[in-house]
Amino acid sequence: MSIYDIEVKSITGQTGTLAPYKGKVMLIVNTATGCGFAPQFKGLQKLHDEYSEQGFAVLGFPSGQFANQEKETDSEVAQVCELNFGVSFPLFSKTDVNGKDAHPLFKHLTEEARGVLGTKAIKWNFTKFLVDREGNVVKRFGSADEPAKIESHIAELLKNS
Repeated sequence: MSIYDIEVKSITGQTGTLAPYKGKVMLIVNTATGCGFAPQFKGLQKLHDEYSEQGFAVLGFPSGQFANQEKETDSEVAQVCELNFGVSFPLFSKTDVNGKDAHPLFKHLTEEARGVLGTKAIKWNFTKFLVDREGNVVKRFGSADEPAKIESHIAELLKNS
């Protein structure tokens, strides 16, 4: 199964796949509006704005699995992201990223790009996965990796594909 075949649900409730992103470089991020790393939303939006016309997309997947730092409902998440952080990049429904109920997308991402010491588990909010235009997971970035630090990796992928 390709990453593009995985079923996802938008923050507004529409079910689909990642097929619309085929041929794009994607940065897939597990987010949380109540997290200390939430200011990264602004940096992620800046990357999305800067590179979207070149075939790049940030995809945000809210998760409440880490200290329950996400709002209860998708509509609350969307509202906070838009009002507090100016987010206009695609957001998806609240998602489990670890454990037996982990979403198939995150099972795929963590299998393809392991963390420190080869671990699969996501350690915290704002773990980021960079995916090339062919759907290959090329790099995993931790929570503390600021979006600006990832920019050169994005630009390289866009230039070379």
